[in-house]
Amino acid sequence: MTFTSALIVERSAHGSRASVKEQEYLCHVYVRNDSLSAVVIADSEYPQRVAFTLLDKVGRDDVQNWPSGNPETINYKALDIHLAKYQNPREADAMTKVQAELDETKIILHSTMESLLERGEKLDDLVQKSEHLGNQSKAFYK
Repeated sequence: MTFTSALIVERSAHGSRASVKEQEYLCHVYVRNDSLSAVVIADSEYPQRVAFTLLDKVGRDDVQNWPSGNPETINYKALDIHLAKYQNPREADAMTKVQAELDETKIILHSTMESLLERGEKLDDLVQKSEHLGNQSKAFYK
């Protein structure tokens, strides 16, 4: 994935964002105008907007605070904090959280409506049976 990330960054224009599918993952890349680049590799279910929000936050961190050295061996606590926060996109992003809650509410609403419709059908059946019994009792009474 390191090679893929480097290749995507190399082929991306300055000041651009892109998402590239690599096997079962999506590589989200952000290349700033000053050539500082960041890549998030996530599964296809991870929201693209949230991935780019993470890249923006990491990119906005003061560049002077970034430790120098080999990217594979440096330890940058702020990055660890961002990555921990963005593990769950619903908790990291208010819009994603609201959308998920809306989706859950929609599912509950649909099941409630289906149950109401079933009850309505059962009520209609009871009314028909009641009318039928009423007609039979009138016929029996005669």
